[in-house]
Amino acid sequence: MEGFLRSRGDALKRSWQDGSEVHIVLGNETCDLDSMVSALVFAYFLHRTSGKTAVPVLNIKRSELALRTDSTFLLRQSGLPQEALVFRDEVDLPGLGRAGRLALTLVDHNILPSADGALEGAVVEVIDHHVLERTPSDSCAVTLESVGSCATLVTECIAREAPELLDRQMAQLLYGTIVLDCVNMAPEARKVTPKDSQYAVWLESRFPDLPPRGALFQSLQNAKFDVSGLTTEQMLLKDMKATSGGDLSLAVSVVYVTLEAFLQRRGLQQELCEFCHKYRFGLLVAMTISYNENNEPFRQLAVYSSSTLYREEVSRALENAQNPCLKLSPISSPYADVKAYLQGNIVASRKKVLPIIKDFLREWEHRVERCGEMEELEELEYHFDPSNSPGLDEEAPSRSSNRWQAMAPEEAGAEEDCQVPPTPMNSLVEGCPLDNGLPRISPEAILEKFNKMAEPEAAAGGQ
Repeated sequence: MEGFLRSRGDALKRSWQDGSEVHIVLGNETCDLDSMVSALVFAYFLHRTSGKTAVPVLNIKRSELALRTDSTFLLRQSGLPQEALVFRDEVDLPGLGRAGRLALTLVDHNILPSADGALEGAVVEVIDHHVLERTPSDSCAVTLESVGSCATLVTECIAREAPELLDRQMAQLLYGTIVLDCVNMAPEARKVTPKDSQYAVWLESRFPDLPPRGALFQSLQNAKFDVSGLTTEQMLLKDMKATSGGDLSLAVSVVYVTLEAFLQRRGLQQELCEFCHKYRFGLLVAMTISYNENNEPFRQLAVYSSSTLYREEVSRALENAQNPCLKLSPISSPYADVKAYLQGNIVASRKKVLPIIKDFLREWEHRVERCGEMEELEELEYHFDPSNSPGLDEEAPSRSSNRWQAMAPEEAGAEEDCQVPPTPMNSLVEGCPLDNGLPRISPEAILEKFNKMAEPEAAAGGQ
């Protein structure tokens, strides 16, 4: 395994020189332990069974690996050096795609983010345990099953097709990942499935000298929850997934301290504002998982946005969710722009919360599009005066004419006091200390106009 990983850099160089195809195995953007191990082991399996130039790529920058403390711990325990790994910032995937020399296998996710949309045509295989989001096609083989760990599905593939390839180093990577993802195979955590248990036992039977299950879980758990010395930005990036819809981009970060401890961090409000401004997020959902004195897990959730509209809309969607119901109970928050909750449904991990948020974003995008269309119609109706149409008046249009023209704010009598350049429309942190101005048209303004336009219609319908 180590020799294979160390040779991947040279394999990439050779492919550029001879024009051959490269088969990249790519984990998700979070690059958690499951994503990393699934990419490493499945690429090795492809290399040995297909003869392809298979390269596992960790979907983060090399500098970010230090934030994945459980991953770095298991790599050390398994004897794999970090310098042997290949990271996203070290491979030109778009260049390979444009050259027609890229094949992609996605592990631990089944759809590429919008930023990687140009790579979609290169996806030939998916192995995942999340909700299916991609459209089925004959050109892409999909293995998707709702198990506790994607590493379980990778183990199953090896056990079925090439069990002789498995050595102790690979077994420890897979075993540690399954045990951590399935919370030490504890039924009460409701993460483990019969298939996870089956392949954990299969690995134990083939390699009896693997670390004891309980001790390995506790070591990985301690490493995963070790955020000592991390900044707020690093804590949020450590286990983050981003998504977007309409004019709203947001992040969902798993934070490995209690919500109370997180909200008490010094200067947190300013740091949250700066984080969202830096990464262009309009909203942040922070999900925490902690353990009480009886070693029982409990979850908390916070919604941050400097936009009241975004914060209230997303919070309402989470509160009203039924598939699954999160059982959110409001708790005290020291900040007006942070809504905090105790999450009664402890089995609803981010894997189950993300589909709720994505459903909301699809509806939000539809609403924004409708408001935008109504805004356009309103402007056209407002600016067009039939008595001034070219057919009735052959004079050249003057600056004050109401024909089909764009009017400056001062001409329309709007935003008279605005003396600073407008904030770019992709800045989603209105009210943030970093802003020097307001957007020309905010989502709130559009929705307000839409609602005002609807009032006369409703009144007319009631007559």
